Amino acid sequence: MLAAVVGGNLQGIEAVYLSQKAGVDVRLIDKNRSAPASGLCDQFIQFEVTSENHPGSIFEGVDLVIPALENMDALMALEHWTSVLEIPFAFDPAAYGISSSKSKSNRLFEEQHVPIPRPWPYCGFPVLAKPDTGSGSHGVKVFHEHTALEVYKKTALESIVLQEFVQGPFYSIEVLGAPGQYASLQVTDLHMDQHHDCKRVLAPTDLPDSLVSEFKRTACTLAHALALNGLMDVEAILHENELKVLEIDARLPSQTPTAVYWSTGLNMIQLLGDLFLNGIYNTPTESINKNGVIYEHICVRPHILEVAGERVMSGATSLGIHTDFFGADEAISNYKPDREQWVATLIFRDSDRKSVQKKRDHTITDIMRHLNIETYLDTVPLENGRGQTP
Repeated sequence: MLAAVVGGNLQGIEAVYLSQKAGVDVRLIDKNRSAPASGLCDQFIQFEVTSENHPGSIFEGVDLVIPALENMDALMALEHWTSVLEIPFAFDPAAYGISSSKSKSNRLFEEQHVPIPRPWPYCGFPVLAKPDTGSGSHGVKVFHEHTALEVYKKTALESIVLQEFVQGPFYSIEVLGAPGQYASLQVTDLHMDQHHDCKRVLAPTDLPDSLVSEFKRTACTLAHALALNGLMDVEAILHENELKVLEIDARLPSQTPTAVYWSTGLNMIQLLGDLFLNGIYNTPTESINKNGVIYEHICVRPHILEVAGERVMSGATSLGIHTDFFGADEAISNYKPDREQWVATLIFRDSDRKSVQKKRDHTITDIMRHLNIETYLDTVPLENGRGQTP
């Protein structure tokens, strides 16, 4: 089987990585010749997908097209060309049109009576501001008083969503299927850096079983409401013992699918292929063994090792897959022994969370000792919105 992955940045890394784990050949397409995932695929074609730019033969022999980007114009062009060429497109444009807008998503949550942080001005400070479109931490700001918030509202160059800034641990879940049949996958725990960017994913979750069941029901409820055909992830925060949904994204996410794969063996690319190529979705069973997994990003520079959000992987070149990387089971990295500055996504697996944490700590210590690194940084968001190193 040959899959065309369109987009070679963070989602592209995820799609290429999991495709190859599923035994699928990958043709990566991106307008940037040095896209981070370009060194991980079987074939690379430099091409910008637009409605005017005919793809010619770039999709020749392709069995499935997997989008790994968030540019709406490019996504609509892909929908057009895959329809013309009669190639299955692993994407739901209608669902994505809602999930890609925070304001539209919030209306959906309210209609489905899903708990969310209170909107401004019906909440107090601190207030979280985030762009209406886009995912991740890009453009997220926290305000603590009225004057600064009003200045920002007047000067913001894009539509923004304002809601209460709530504290608590973050969780994520994917749901997959088609109208009439949905199943939620594994809940994962998310750790954020000072910029509210996810730096670490852990599995299995530390959520109590009752909240896991509630989160799974919520995810399937939202999938039904969207009439989802494909894959969607849901992110929530646990605040005062209540899960409050923060956002949804009806597309292949980055980070969590790989953590789920290493913990359960379930490969979301393989599941997407079964759904879009064969109309088959085999519901995962709850009896699947769940290994302890830690998936995290590091940036190394002279004398410093920093655990940081996935933004450090964006734009990285010369990425490759390394096995037994300083004790990590696997790493996606541009590390070379003579390179002073490099990045890596480290993947650890063991029998449970406690054992995998020891394995991870040993690897970090080994890297620092081997490279004579003196400073370790691992920032977190604080109540006041400012990060610190624990």
